[in-house]
Amino acid sequence: MKHSIIALLLATTAFLLGACSTVDSRIKEKQSVFNSLAPVDQANIKQGIVAVDYTPDMVYMAMGKPDSVKTRATQKGEAVTWVYNQYYHEYMGRQFVGYRRDVYYDSHAKVWRVYYTPVSEAVYRDRVDEIARVVFRNGKVESIEQAQ
Repeated sequence: MKHSIIALLLATTAFLLGACSTVDSRIKEKQSVFNSLAPVDQANIKQGIVAVDYTPDMVYMAMGKPDSVKTRATQKGEAVTWVYNQYYHEYMGRQFVGYRRDVYYDSHAKVWRVYYTPVSEAVYRDRVDEIARVVFRNGKVESIEQAQ
């Protein structure tokens, strides 16, 4: 039983670590593409930097999988846009949610007393901010837009 629990914990840990995509894990995934690049491009990818004329594989290694992909047809041909977002919770303040009832025995009056305390909780909302757009045309990066 003890060995099966340890094996389960190790398997879960390996799965969770494998699910996290890092620059290094993406480079290993596309190792042959990475090895064929110029040293300056390799250094940029390791730092998460992309540039015009990069291929989708190069952008994937540097920035990861996009949050959404949009395609549009233009006179110059099809343009594919990869959109990257930042997800976080924004604190909105506190909100009244009700009362907590407390009961205690008053030994001087020899009676039970009840009092109510207001209760509030922190309120958060989910936020999604677009941080980058990478536009591809003919298999190469045509433009990069980043939020300031």
